[in-house]
This record gives sequence, C-alpha cells and structure tokens, in this order.
Amino acid sequence: MNTPPPPQSSRGSVRTAVLAAALCLLLAACSGSGGSGLDASADADADGAQSGGTKVVLITHGGQGDSFWDLVRKGARAAAAKDGIDLTYASDSDPAKQAQLVRDAVGDKVDGIAVTLAKPQAMKGPVADAKAAGIPVVGLNSGVDAWRSQGLLEYFGQDESLAGRAVGDRLDAVKAKHALCVIHERGNVALEARCAGLKKTFTGQTEMLYVEGTDLNAVNAAVTAQLRQDPSIDEVVTLGAQFALTAVESVKASGSRAKVATFDLDKNLVKAVRDGDVQFAVDQQPYLQGYLAVDALWLYRTNGNLSGGGVAPVLTGPAFVTRTNVAAVARFAAAGTR
Repeated sequence: MNTPPPPQSSRGSVRTAVLAAALCLLLAACSGSGGSGLDASADADADGAQSGGTKVVLITHGGQGDSFWDLVRKGARAAAAKDGIDLTYASDSDPAKQAQLVRDAVGDKVDGIAVTLAKPQAMKGPVADAKAAGIPVVGLNSGVDAWRSQGLLEYFGQDESLAGRAVGDRLDAVKAKHALCVIHERGNVALEARCAGLKKTFTGQTEMLYVEGTDLNAVNAAVTAQLRQDPSIDEVVTLGAQFALTAVESVKASGSRAKVATFDLDKNLVKAVRDGDVQFAVDQQPYLQGYLAVDALWLYRTNGNLSGGGVAPVLTGPAFVTRTNVAAVARFAAAGTR
C-alpha cells in the first residue's frame, strides 16, 4: 500500500529545514578567515584556491615593488589553483622579520611552508621549529648551499655560483677586461655567490660595488660615479633586471663605453636586450620556482613525492637570453611566465 504524502504543513517544514541547512553550509564556506599571525594585507595576501583546503605559506625576502617576486608569486598562484591549495604569500627583506613570518606560520599550524634562505643563519631556528611541528618545508630561489643542512625537503632555484662562473666565461668570450659587479643587497648569499663565481672564471679584473637596492636613484648615482672614476671599466654586471636598466642610464650619464649584462629577466629587460642596450640576461625562471615550490608541497603531502630525491636541488637556471634568442622568450615574458 502506498504511503500518503505528508500534510502540506509537514512538507513546508522539510523545505524550511533543507534551506536552513544550505544557508549554514554557505555561511561556513564563506567564513574561516579568522585571526592569523600572518598579516593578510600589504605584503601578505591570500592567493588561495579553496577555503578549508591544504594551507601553504610562501615566505620570501623580496622587497616591496620588485617585479621579480611578482613572477614568483604568479607561478605559486598557478600551482595553488591547480592543486586546490589555500595559499598565502608573505615577505620581508629584513631577515629577522622574515624569520618571524615563518614562526607565525608554524603557530598557525599550516600544512606546508616554502621559504627563501637569502640569510640562512637567520632562518635556521624558525625552520627547525617548523620541522619539530611536523610541517614540511621546501626552499626556493636562495640557499642552494644551505637547504640540505637545514633539513629542508627540496630546493628549487639556480646554482648561483655556477651561474656566476658561466657569466665569467661569457665575458671572456666577448673580450671584456674589467667588470664591475653591482651587489644590491649586502650579505645576500645568492648575490654574493654570483659575483664570486664570475670572479673565479673571468680572466679580466673583477670589482665589486655595493649599493642600496631599495633606492634606484642611489644605485644610479653610485654606478655613474664609479664609471666616471674608472674609465677602464668596460662591463657592468648587475644582479637584477631593474638594476640593469638603471645601469644603462648610468653608462649614458657617465659617458662610459661600458656594456651592461645582468642576472634575471622581466618584460622591460626583454626590450633592452632586443634593442642592444643590455648584452644578455641570465634567466633563473622565477615563475617556475614559485610554481614548483608550491606544487612540491602538494605532491609530498598527497603522494610522498620528493623532487631530486630530497638530496639534489632542482635547477631552474641559468639560461642565457641574448639578442639572438630573445624573440622566442618575449611572448612568455609579456605573459609573466618568464
């Protein structure tokens, strides 16, 4: 025998209960952004995918307004979107403050941390805290010689010493005699390694010039003064794309005949290489570094995968971009993936 349908009032109650339950679920999904030790404004923002998913924090030493780190973040966001990761980005060029950002992430009980080791000693304690809390940590961009000793799972970036040596060889090939290597952040192990590597292989004279990278006007003035003081300098090597463009201005202002070469690449530098204002750029592929670091944490937590077996770095550079091959790179640089 068929059961009669419930009275109208009973069916209305069922509909009301279903709607109430749906509303509760909707409200729950929209919440979940409560207090956190990581500031979700200014230099830290949620780039995330799904609320309540795997929570990963990318913590770098990048300064405000540096286009290089925009590329790193773009790659990280792409990986987070693919993997359904709730991603937060935070940075501070002060090593003590960067270390505190890592401690904040540990306190927030995130599921994974990707971090740069520009000043490895400052990060040693916070990384150890993360490990003790059972939070997997991977490295990127800076610290190729420190990531294993500090117990990071994987590393994605460029071997800066190797890249520097490659630049030294290239300067010999173009018959340069006196190189000025401009270091825009004193004590940054990656930048120091680049100039040290150059000096190892370059048979000409290598001179270091330390400048304050947060002030491009000061960089311009310092390089201009050095070129005026020593006309024998025939090559200026900078360690970031924006500094190369500044060095081009310095060469013109000083009346020097020096050429400009650089590490790192962006869409503005692509034009400078194409126009012949910059001889070449060493591309370490920052987009790829951000992408691989975030994706690696998802792969480790999901499958136990370890790129490089956990014993070898995954190298993203060096790749030389010159006037002869810049056209092939240009469209990717314009899209923000090179």
